[in-house]
This record gives sequence, C-alpha cells and structure tokens, in this order.
Amino acid sequence: MLIAFSVAPSGTGRADGSVHDAVAAAVSVVRSSGLPHRTSSMFTEIEGEWDEVMAVVKAAVDAVQPFGSRVSLVLKADIRPGRSGEIDGKLERLEAAIESIRPVAENGRTISE
Repeated sequence: MLIAFSVAPSGTGRADGSVHDAVAAAVSVVRSSGLPHRTSSMFTEIEGEWDEVMAVVKAAVDAVQPFGSRVSLVLKADIRPGRSGEIDGKLERLEAAIESIRPVAENGRTISE
C-alpha cells in the first residue's frame, strides 16, 4: 500500500508559525524506517504493508507531539494488495502516458523539441 501523509503541530507558541523542526522530526522517523519513501513540500509518501506503514505514521505523529499542544494528521492511502514498487511505478506509468499524448508539430517533431 501507499500512504501519503502530512503531520504538523499546532499551538507551538512560535511567533513565525513555522513547524519545520517538528516536520524534520517526523521525516527522520520515516527515513529511519527502511521503507520506500519520498518527501515533497506538502506530503511524505511511504510504501509497505498495512501494519508497517501505519506504525511509521504513528511514530511520526508521536515525534511531532512534543512540538505543540495538538497534532494534525492528513492521510491518504492507496490500498492495492499484491502490488509493490508503486511509489515509482505509478510515476513511471504517468510519464509514459504523458509522453504518448505529447503534441506533434507538422514536421513530425514533438512541440517541446
């Protein structure tokens, strides 16, 4: 399964509202998990079996808790039994689909060439 999640504290008391230290603690948990993962500016994705992925999400929430009086968790899951390698596979299929529909100019070259 793939999980995309975002976890952040509120009630931090920081004047600038920044949560980067707390997010760093959560991402550190994910990176040390050994599971395939990817972090972007808004979410972290993890791939694995249900119990191992959810354990990492819980540990990430626990790592964020000391940074504020509350923790917000946003989670989206793609549950597809029997599949693995989808953290990259889904993107590879998307790129192939985009390439197959790239507009072609009259000279036969793609518009971006």
